[in-house]
Amino acid sequence: MKILIVSDQIDPFIYNYAIKDLFKDVECVLCAGDLPMDYIDFIVSTLNKPTYFIFGNHNLKEYNYYHAYLPKDRQTNATEYHSCGAIYAGFKVITDKELKWTNPKNNKQTPLLIAGVSGSRDYNHGLNQFTETEMNFKLFKMIPRLLLNKLLYGRYLDIFLTHATPRHVHDHEDNCHKGFRCFNKFIKHFKPAYMVHGHIHLYGPDEPRISVYENSIIVNAYGHYVIDLPPTDLSKLQIIKE
Repeated sequence: MKILIVSDQIDPFIYNYAIKDLFKDVECVLCAGDLPMDYIDFIVSTLNKPTYFIFGNHNLKEYNYYHAYLPKDRQTNATEYHSCGAIYAGFKVITDKELKWTNPKNNKQTPLLIAGVSGSRDYNHGLNQFTETEMNFKLFKMIPRLLLNKLLYGRYLDIFLTHATPRHVHDHEDNCHKGFRCFNKFIKHFKPAYMVHGHIHLYGPDEPRISVYENSIIVNAYGHYVIDLPPTDLSKLQIIKE
């Protein structure tokens, strides 16, 4: 299964009608945050593939429509609900039984299992920003569904879709771009094949696009990239150890 991942910028390579041909073999799209809804809407309507998204720390005009619990002083001023045709995966564990891939361990088809988390580390008390403790609690609430996945499918999940990074994996040292330590623990315990994140812009060759952490492939979705499920050979990827 080929999956298109995007985040953080309107990529001219994606934002044109040629994507129908360029990505005709893609079966799913994952949006890792900081993208306008109109852009996601274009991808959905043009590719006509199942699309999942989470929010980052920017482009939050529609965020309150997906989080009705927010107090009024933290809600946005959006006056019209914009449905982009994609499925919101923020703080959810999703089993997509229509998207199936072949598990090489038993050669059987299995549904795609996604766990999604919106937001970044709290750096100025803005919308969709969380402390380490707050994010840890949100992950904790997902555990029952992950345990059910393990019981039903023999694994917890396939893809951990986030905006922020784990700590010391692709992150930076400023408050905004520090990763969450609870993401590291989550990866160790629930062992996703991939973690797909955004938030870190790839401005130079020193910024890694792909690394391996605890046998999970960590991929920065900045701009766009295509991943394969099941993953290809990990031996040539940078392995990160704490």
